[in-house]
Amino acid sequence: MRLGVLDVGSNTVHLLVVDAHPGARPLPAHSHKADLRLAQLLDEDGAIGPDGVDRLIAVVHDALRAAEDQGVEDLLPFATSAVREATNADDVLARVRAETGVELTVLSGEEEARLTFLAVRRWFGWSAGKLLVLDIGGGSLEIAYGMDEEPDTAVSLPLGAGRLTAARLPGDPPHPDDVRALRRHVRTEIARTVGEFSRFGAPDHVVATSKTFRQLARIAGAARSAEGLYVQRELKRASLEVWVPRLGAMTAAERAELPGVSEGRANQLLAGALVAEAAMDLFHVESLEICPWALREGVILRRLDHMGQG
Repeated sequence: MRLGVLDVGSNTVHLLVVDAHPGARPLPAHSHKADLRLAQLLDEDGAIGPDGVDRLIAVVHDALRAAEDQGVEDLLPFATSAVREATNADDVLARVRAETGVELTVLSGEEEARLTFLAVRRWFGWSAGKLLVLDIGGGSLEIAYGMDEEPDTAVSLPLGAGRLTAARLPGDPPHPDDVRALRRHVRTEIARTVGEFSRFGAPDHVVATSKTFRQLARIAGAARSAEGLYVQRELKRASLEVWVPRLGAMTAAERAELPGVSEGRANQLLAGALVAEAAMDLFHVESLEICPWALREGVILRRLDHMGQG
């Protein structure tokens, strides 16, 4: 059957269409995305303003038309941290439902981490052993660890690249004092969780997902996306430590000129790099591998599992 996943994230609204059936690998058929940056549209009270809601509804309408054009039989719509943490989330969800007919499922941060972990486990298989999975989104950082398809522990921290950029890095380029303050904040938040993971022992394989990690790996020398999903891509901490001060000295326009960096994400790449560097350092990770599957694929795989059981 043809499934569609509608992901209302903190940076983008992304419709992913796949051809899939239980027991098989989902095959991508179509991708439709719009940059919305909900995490940066919150007002001082933490609410998504009327203009932001109007734009969200318009983007959802566009995604529905794309899903219809692609012959999607079943649509799986969900929202993550930007909607989850908005003070007017219930009103936003009600308006989306009333004006589009779409019932957005709001995932908790832990659910995000667990579904992403499932996707990574399926991609690498059982031979990967104990997995540590890192995912930097626009609004949050997810960390999960485990031996099976369900992680032994999973956490979500408010350390998304878009959120941190909007709240803590106002300059372009940012002032060095702001960068140092953000670095301290990020490391303090991540350090609080390290003990929860270290009691399970060292992982056999460390994996990262998300556009932020893919862009950081690309500027550090990883293969281009055009070379395909199955090319191994790694990010080394030593390379990242070299790039962080470089990114801090650049404007967003200069970052957008780097290989693999999109104009829409360039302004938040420094914050993402600070989070990635802190996580790798505090978890004693020298190198990690980039996984092409993440949350959207996890949602699809979970649905296919339920179909198979049914």
